[in-house]
Amino acid sequence: MTAEQTAHQAGTDEFGRGVLALAPAVAGSPQVRTVFGRYAASVGAICALIDGTPVGLVATSLAVGASYDPPMVTFSCRKESRTWPVLRSAPRIGVSVLGEGQAAACAQIAGPATARFRGIDLHGTAEGALFVRNAMTWLDCRIAAEVEVGDHVVVVLELVEAGHDRATNPLIFLDGEFPTLRRAAAP
Repeated sequence: MTAEQTAHQAGTDEFGRGVLALAPAVAGSPQVRTVFGRYAASVGAICALIDGTPVGLVATSLAVGASYDPPMVTFSCRKESRTWPVLRSAPRIGVSVLGEGQAAACAQIAGPATARFRGIDLHGTAEGALFVRNAMTWLDCRIAAEVEVGDHVVVVLELVEAGHDRATNPLIFLDGEFPTLRRAAAP
């Protein structure tokens, strides 16, 4: 084993023990998967009505407030997605930032297309945006841009209308689970 391979192996063995244990960022590696999975993220249901049929996907890559003037959000999806090519044809897209207690709805919308919306309480607009009721935030958007980035497409959405429920906490995705957000008590 070369000195470089030994150093690399040592870094890999120590990975997860702080800034002095960085490891190479290799696509698909356990290190990259760990870093991406340990990033706490809100969950967005990106949905629209296409010819009267609900179409949607779930994104944990949602970035709300990508721009404030004009107001824009972004999300990314795999280039291989079979849902995005259909969804992108909608004149308006609804983004529902899911709330605590909607983990089952999240899993269902992320599942097989034929059962994605069965039993989920939805609200559609005349322009075709589709929202999940009881979410934390609702964003009625139109596509502003799409950029291919590696194996994903980053989609920029311009907000047309927005709504929010202050009493609802966000659904958080972390380490493949949906932990409950706990706020510290006021001093």
